[in-house]
Amino acid sequence: MISWYRLRFPLMLLGMLSLVAGLWTGLSHLGWDIPELRSGLLVFHGPLMVCGFLGTVIGLERAVALDRPWAYLAPFLSGIGSALVIFTQQETAGRLLITAGSLFFVMAFIAILRRQLAVFTVTMGLGALLWLVGNILWLAGYPVYLVVSWWAGYLILTIAGERLDLSRLLSPSRSSYFIFFAAIGLFLAGVVYSISNPAIGIRALGLGIVALTVWLVRHDIATKTVRMQGLTRFVAVCLLSGYFWLGVSGLFALFTGELMGGTPTYDAMLHSLFLGFVFAMIFGHAPIIFPAVLQVPIIYTPLFYFHFALLEFSLVLRITGDLTSTASAVKWGGLLNAASLVLFLVNTALGGVRGLISQKA
Repeated sequence: MISWYRLRFPLMLLGMLSLVAGLWTGLSHLGWDIPELRSGLLVFHGPLMVCGFLGTVIGLERAVALDRPWAYLAPFLSGIGSALVIFTQQETAGRLLITAGSLFFVMAFIAILRRQLAVFTVTMGLGALLWLVGNILWLAGYPVYLVVSWWAGYLILTIAGERLDLSRLLSPSRSSYFIFFAAIGLFLAGVVYSISNPAIGIRALGLGIVALTVWLVRHDIATKTVRMQGLTRFVAVCLLSGYFWLGVSGLFALFTGELMGGTPTYDAMLHSLFLGFVFAMIFGHAPIIFPAVLQVPIIYTPLFYFHFALLEFSLVLRITGDLTSTASAVKWGGLLNAASLVLFLVNTALGGVRGLISQKA
């Protein structure tokens, strides 16, 4: 019988494999002369980053928190499915396994909701449902540029739900919760409508993102903890920068309604969201989440600001290149995007090594 708990490290490695493959294909897509991992893999850059890496890692974190053996099927299936996509031509089988993984992820949230029915768990559960629906559309043959809004919703609602839980420390009023739900509702309406009418749907979800960004900045405890020191301040800085990029992506969506792959605005909007917002959140939470998942302490050092600063600089360079049609800026910005994520992995691993050493001392 498989001991799923012992598969935490292998499952995390599967997620990291998707991250590396996603970065590799992204650099190839930008025109860097590097060998292909396999023919036809370039079109899987986005799915590998969202479903392969983020889906597997977030699924693993939820499985550990839920502490049910079957919940580990979510990261297991998404991780194995992504590996199939990377190494074989069995793309349909890979998509099917990833979709099955997202189904188990939704089931995990149903179990979570039975334990704790709250506003923040419902929000995160809706995010899980968006990932499943997006994967079903992707499996059915819808192009990624029509599916990506659903995947974005998965990540936005997952993060918003987590931050909503912590916002209770600032005692938001009932009216503020109404505004939160209104922003989420507008965003969800835009996601659904973007399938049939992308221009209007994208503008609607963009307005929802902007409203949600304002709410998060207003009610997140990071606005208080940023005045503190050490890891607490680093986390707050990452969170606040992430909200900035979330707002930028929302403004791109609101004013352009752009959803066609390959255009500069599309590149700027998606990377503001998935790199600027999502990875800033990962940078901030990794020193807290990784120890809880892997049972390995991670020692924070100010060196963590290097990968954070590189991400910010590279995003400004890339998006400036998008807005000015400067291909070299986009190309170099993309390379530095990848370098910031690699540096993040290195710094986190070194923090884990220091943690293990201090634990044994």
